[in-house]
Amino acid sequence: MENTNTQWASMSDKTIIAAIGEYLKHERLAQNKTQLKIAEEAGVNRWTINQIEKGEPVSLTSLIQILRALKLLQVFNAFNIGEEISPIELAKLEKRKRQRASNKLGNQTANDDGAEW
Repeated sequence: MENTNTQWASMSDKTIIAAIGEYLKHERLAQNKTQLKIAEEAGVNRWTINQIEKGEPVSLTSLIQILRALKLLQVFNAFNIGEEISPIELAKLEKRKRQRASNKLGNQTANDDGAEW
């Protein structure tokens, strides 16, 4: 399996912007929408759509608006912070888990009818 992080890490900023623009153009055409239609839905100028598709930088806000208009906000799922636990911490937690039940009720023991012994 290819590590896509290495691919992105080796790209220049300009190349990454161009790749994002190509992706947006591909998705726009797949949805059969014009630049003008996306611009209207996103609340940006058609020029902004044209610029990003040509590989020119746009503001982050504009990018979010364009992704929203294309219903592609799921690309931001990569930014979710999940709680990760190290294998060592997991092993410690597993070790602390209760292994068996106890029938002790404080210092006293009760039988099934609740009477003390």
